[in-house]
Parts: sequence; structure tokens; C-alpha cells
Amino acid sequence: MSLSIEQLAADVRADREVHSARKRPFMRWEWLLLLVVLATFGLNSWASPYFLDPYTLSDLTYNFTEKAIVALPMALLIIAREIDISVAGIMALASVAMGMTAAAGYGLPAIVAMGVLAGLLCGALNGALVTLFKVPAIVATIGTMSLYRGIAYAVLGDKVLKAYPPDFAYFGQGYAFSLVSFELVLFLALALVSGIVLHFTVVGRRIVAIGSNPTAALFSGIRVERYRFWLFTLTGGAAGLASVLLTSRLGSTRPSIAVGWELDIITITILGGVSILGGKGSIVGVVLAALLMGLVTFGLGLLNVPGIVMSIVVGGLLIGVIALPILFRQMRAARRGT
Repeated sequence: MSLSIEQLAADVRADREVHSARKRPFMRWEWLLLLVVLATFGLNSWASPYFLDPYTLSDLTYNFTEKAIVALPMALLIIAREIDISVAGIMALASVAMGMTAAAGYGLPAIVAMGVLAGLLCGALNGALVTLFKVPAIVATIGTMSLYRGIAYAVLGDKVLKAYPPDFAYFGQGYAFSLVSFELVLFLALALVSGIVLHFTVVGRRIVAIGSNPTAALFSGIRVERYRFWLFTLTGGAAGLASVLLTSRLGSTRPSIAVGWELDIITITILGGVSILGGKGSIVGVVLAALLMGLVTFGLGLLNVPGIVMSIVVGGLLIGVIALPILFRQMRAARRGT
């Protein structure tokens, strides 16, 4: 009887979190992120005379949109108390699949479809390992990260595939209108859909419930493993879509494409306020975090800061946003104890 009461209490807490997110799409963390974004924008404007140029600001969007597109379903996955470390490896394998499709003489629709399909299949394999074979997500996806990247290297080696049709360049280099890139419009559209799903639908409510208490969610009739499987598949599909954009922007396929991006994508997600413990997060926060990461890395690039320094900044952000909330909770608990 006590177990049922605990499950019911957890389910009620999950409901409250969802309803709270509906009423307050901007939480305290999101407001803080917005202030930091504005401060970073002002600092970049002061540090570089080229930053406010319209063409420079347009180029800025390419610095984060591809990663941010993957961060959207990654946020849903982490809210459901799972994680996918293999997204950059999926992007590499999807790019190889597109390059081989183009080299075989197929047209633009087949090339794009192959990239997204490869991502979906890789994500489905991750989901099967976690939900069917009960492999812990971090272990499974670390393994598949090496697997997918290894297959990409085994197929291409040191080769580069460039046999893409001219129209393929639009996805990663084209503009939807004026200086607004196609990538940015696509990201904003996907963010809108993700926000509606998470904050205003039964599916989003169930994802939060799964992350808050998987056992309670299971006993309340939610098909937990099915949701997790499809979230892994969706994350893989987003990685495939991001690979389409990145390969288009670079104009070529290399097995080293998107190396290290899994760290950036997870940092965007956690920096956006998504709890690494699951059950909490917002799409608004992820969007703001993606913009902040783009501003920071792009601003450092304009100042010719070495890439290793950018890696240090990204790693520091990831450690900080995970460690600081834990530290604050411990300090609050210690204060209450005294």
C-alpha cells in the first residue's frame, strides 16, 4: 500500500511540474539565461567592430543551429532520464551514407532521405539496446558512438566524398529570406513544435512523468519503454537531419565530421535548464542556451581565440551547470540543518 502512495505522490508532482511549465514558460533559470545572452551580445559588440555587421550576425546562426537541432530531442530524452552520447557518431555515419548515395548517382531527395534514414536507424538501434536488452543508456551509446564513427572510418578511410548536386548546398548555405538562413528557420520551427509537444500535450506530460518517476509512470499505464525507444529514434533522426545541414554547409563528407559535438550538444541541453536527473526542463531554456553557446564560441572566434580554449570554455560550462545546482542544494540543506 505504501508503494502505491509513493507512486501516486510522484505522479502528482510530475503533473504539477507540467502545469507549472504551462503557466510559466519562462522560469527563473530562463530569465537568467536571457540576461547572460544579452550581456554576451553586448560584450561581443564591444570587443569586435565586425560583430554587428548584418552578414556577421547571419554567419553567427550557422555556429549553433545544427547542434541546437539535435539538442531539442536530446532535451526530451534527458527529461525522460536517458541520454545519447552517440549523436556525433550518428552524424558521421549519416554523412557517409549521403556521400555514397550521391556518388552512386542518386538525386537530391534520395540523398537527404538517406541521411535522415541513417540517423533514424542508428537511433532505433540505441533505443533497442536500452529498452529491449536493458543496457544502461550511457554504456550503450558510448559503445555505439565508437561503432558509428568506426564504420565511417572503415568505409572512407582518408577519402573525401564531394559528388553532391549543386542544389544540395542550399540546406547548409542557403537563405530562407534576406539574410535569415534556412538552418535558422528550420531550427525555430522545430523548437516551436518541440515546445508545444513538451509543454502542452499529453505526450510531454508523460515524458516528464517518466523522468520524475519511471515506476510510478509505468503503474499509471504509461508505456515507458516505448516512449524511451521512440525518443532515442527521434534523437537519431535529428542527428541525421543535422548531418544533412552540416554536410551541405561543408560541401563534402569526411569520417571526422562533427568530432566532439556530443559534448557541445549535451552542454546546450543542460545549460538550458534540463535536469540531468530527469523530470525537469524547458524548450525555451534550450533555445536560449543554444544562442548563448553560439555567441560565446563565435565571439571567441572573431577574437582569434584558439579552439582548445573554446573546448575549455565548453567543458567548464558543462561542469558548472551540473555542479552548481548540487552545491546550492547542499548549502541550503546545511543551512536548514543548523
